[in-house]
Amino acid sequence: MPLVTTTEMFKKAYEGGYAIGAFNVNNMEIIQGITEAAYEEKAPLILQVSAGARKYASHTYLMKLVEAALAETDLPIALHLDHGDSFELCKSCIDGGFSSVMIDGSHLSFAENIALTKRVVEYAHDKGVTVEGELGKLAGIEDDVNVSAEDGSYTKPDEVEEFVFGTGVDSLAIAIGTSHGAFKFKGEPMLRYDILEEVSRRLPEFPIVLHGASSVIPEYVDMINTFGGEMSGAKGVPEDMLRKAAGMAVCKINIDSDLRLAMTGTIRKEMAEHPDAFDPRKYLGPAREAIKEMVRHKIVNVLGCNNKI
Repeated sequence: MPLVTTTEMFKKAYEGGYAIGAFNVNNMEIIQGITEAAYEEKAPLILQVSAGARKYASHTYLMKLVEAALAETDLPIALHLDHGDSFELCKSCIDGGFSSVMIDGSHLSFAENIALTKRVVEYAHDKGVTVEGELGKLAGIEDDVNVSAEDGSYTKPDEVEEFVFGTGVDSLAIAIGTSHGAFKFKGEPMLRYDILEEVSRRLPEFPIVLHGASSVIPEYVDMINTFGGEMSGAKGVPEDMLRKAAGMAVCKINIDSDLRLAMTGTIRKEMAEHPDAFDPRKYLGPAREAIKEMVRHKIVNVLGCNNKI
């Protein structure tokens, strides 16, 4: 099966009251773990690549790894650019075979965000590629995204209609209380469902996206702390909150930090327990399995997208 766009999978997700997992990928083991879990759970899938991942692994290597995943699983997979910050980057990914891109103009003024997003949409739609835009600013740090807590801001519902209809985007990322990275909250986590409800009232049956939605699974935080790391205070979005959002207008939930924690925690454990081992397969294999089981858990218990293909 070739790559698909997000159009049909979001339509089914909205109608079915579930969300599609958008998992960030950087190398072979991560892609294998994610796609094996999705294959076994019969789940549609979005593999997304940040600008940083593209620099690290190169566009060509990532494309070939995703092609291998398609050949191995025959899953409906969308390949998505995460947080594209320029027309040129989005164009490069579109021309290079991505089926979906995000243009993040949230750092710009409202008018500038509309203008940039519209330009990307016009180019992408001409090539049969879907586009995600963003309104509001998520705080936190992840790859090239770095927004202080002071600069973070909730999405303003009274702006969403003008933005969506003025740009032609296919989905919209909004800020309702999630944030990037593992250190998300100083106090108790809270998602602004009132904003989500108002946005969905203004944009009926329109797919909404949540970024920064890792839950910072304690098992892997503890593993990192036990084997030489220091992650005290790491706190993510409770999974029951995400499941509720997936039952509303949210059709895409981004997960990156939980992948990193599962992989890093497992590698630290394996290397601590086997200090004389020098075969990368001995620690990357268990790390791949940890990613697979974490993704399986998300698909079944958080996203609700198992058995949807």
